[in-house]
Amino acid sequence: MVLSMIKIIFEIPEASSIKDKRRIVKSVTDKLQRRFRMSAAEVDLLDSISFAQIGGALVSNSRAHGEKVLQKAFKTIEEEIPVRIQDMHIYSQEF
Repeated sequence: MVLSMIKIIFEIPEASSIKDKRRIVKSVTDKLQRRFRMSAAEVDLLDSISFAQIGGALVSNSRAHGEKVLQKAFKTIEEEIPVRIQDMHIYSQEF
């Protein structure tokens, strides 16, 4: 069993309140969960208005498959959501 994880930190330039930020973050996590069948949640920077950190995880039987899906998820955020990516890491752990 392989657990592949992604951590993304991004800036939300159009957010003027925590409510705006949470709306965008919820949109991102919902899209990741629906489209890529992965777990996703805001994991840090909860009180920041203009920055968010999202974590995501996917269980599969192959490191290559898990990391490929997470790369596609990252590309989706990059292309479809109005945010500026600050940092991104993908890593896998075999159990």
